[in-house]
Amino acid sequence: MTSSVDYRNKVILAPMVRVGTLPMRLLALHYGADLVYTEELIDYRLLKCQRIDNKVLGTIDFVDDDHQIVFRTCEKEKGRNILQIGTCNPERAVQVAKLVERDVAGIDVNMGCPKEFSIKGGMGAALLTQADKVKAILTALVQSTDLPVTCKIRVLDKLEETLALGKLIESTGVKAIAVHGRTKEERPQHANRNAVIKALAEHIHIPVIANGGSGEITCYEDIDRFRQATGASSVMLARQAESNCSIFRKEGKKPIDDVIEQYLAYAIEYDNRATNTKYCVQQMLGSLQESDRGKALLASQQMEEICVLWNMEDKHASRQLKLQARAKALRELSNGDYSEPVLKKCKVGDEEVWQMEAKFVRNMFGMANLPKTVLINWTRKNNYPHPVYKTESIEKSFRSVVLVNRKRYSSTYLEKNKKYAEQATALVALYALGLIDSSKIKGNSAGMPVE
Repeated sequence: MTSSVDYRNKVILAPMVRVGTLPMRLLALHYGADLVYTEELIDYRLLKCQRIDNKVLGTIDFVDDDHQIVFRTCEKEKGRNILQIGTCNPERAVQVAKLVERDVAGIDVNMGCPKEFSIKGGMGAALLTQADKVKAILTALVQSTDLPVTCKIRVLDKLEETLALGKLIESTGVKAIAVHGRTKEERPQHANRNAVIKALAEHIHIPVIANGGSGEITCYEDIDRFRQATGASSVMLARQAESNCSIFRKEGKKPIDDVIEQYLAYAIEYDNRATNTKYCVQQMLGSLQESDRGKALLASQQMEEICVLWNMEDKHASRQLKLQARAKALRELSNGDYSEPVLKKCKVGDEEVWQMEAKFVRNMFGMANLPKTVLINWTRKNNYPHPVYKTESIEKSFRSVVLVNRKRYSSTYLEKNKKYAEQATALVALYALGLIDSSKIKGNSAGMPVE
C-alpha cells in the first residue's frame, strides 16, 4: 500500500508501551488526534507473526506462535496509524515494513527509549550514538518501502550533537523526526529542553514533531503554545493522553468517567484483552485508584468485572453474543454443517480414557478461568480429590492425561509444552463434565482470529 502522510500541523498520540493498543488509538482519533502511533513492537516478535484477516471482528491481526495478538488494526484507523518498531538491524526492519505495509500508514523507528530492555538489545536510545547504524536502518527502510518512514529520538547532552544527529537522519530521506526534549538519563521531573527542539527545527528542513511537553500541557490550547515554544511542525502527546485522551478535543476535556466509558466501548467492540483494558483504565483513574471503584478494578480479572464498574455489562454481554453468533456462522460457511467435537472412550494401555481433540489457546482465557483452575475449583466444590495429571513427551511435543473423579480424560492434540498439554486435557474434562461449551474446544471464541 502506497501511503502519503503529511506530518505538518498535526496533533499526535505518542507511542506508549501497553497503552497504544487499538482501543486507545481509536479513542485518541475519536477525540481529535490526527495520527496515532502504536506501542513499540520489537522486530523479532513481529516477524514470528502470521497476518490474519479476522472476519469475526473486522480486524487485521498479527498473531504469534503462542496465539497472542501482537498487533491488531481496523478500518477506522486506516491512513492514520503509524507502527513503531524496536530494531537494531536494517534487514529485520525492512522485513517488518514489508509484513505490515498493507495495514499501516507509516513506519517509525524507536531511537529514544531509555529502558534497559531496549538499550541492552541495541535498540531505542542505544542508537543515539551509533550514527552508522542509524543511517543504515533508516536508509534501508526508505529505499525498500513505499510507506513514509520516521524516527523518534531524544536530545543528546550537547546541542551540536543533537543537530548533527538530526542532519544525519534528514539525509536518509525520512519524512519527519519526533524529538523528546530530554536526554536518555532524564525523567519527567526534569524540564523539557524546548530550546533544543526549536534549534533542531530551524536546522533541518523536514517536519519536527515535539514531544515531552505533558508537564506544560493541561488543555487543548496549551498544545499550540508548546508547538510555538519548540518551533515544531507538530506535537506528540504521551502522559496527558494516557491520563485523559480527551486532551485532543478542541472543545475541552471531558470528565474522566465519560472518557473511560468511551474507551470501554472500543475495548468491547474489538474484544480487547482484559489485562490490557484494566491497565489502561488504571492509568486514566490515576489517584482515583484508591477509591472503592479503583480498588474493585484492581481486583478484577475479566472484562465482565471491569464493565460492571461502569454499568456496561449489558453492552459487553450483547457484543459477545453477536461475535459468537458471527463466528459460528462463519464456521458453517467454511466447513458445511457445524458439528460438535466428538468425545470418545478409548483404551490406552490398561486404562480407559475419554479423548477428543482440544487445543489450548492461551488468549481465550483469563487467569481466573484457565481450564486447570476451573477444574480444580469444581473438584473442591464437590469434595472430590484434586485432579492428577500424567504428562508424556512425544517427539518434542506433549500430551497429558488427567484423572478426575475416577475418570481419565485426554486431548489427542499434541501441545508444544507440558503446561499447555495439561490445560488442553483439562479442557476435555470440563467439556465432558458439561462445564464449558464447544466454543472453547474449537478455538473460535469471539476474540480468536478467524481466517
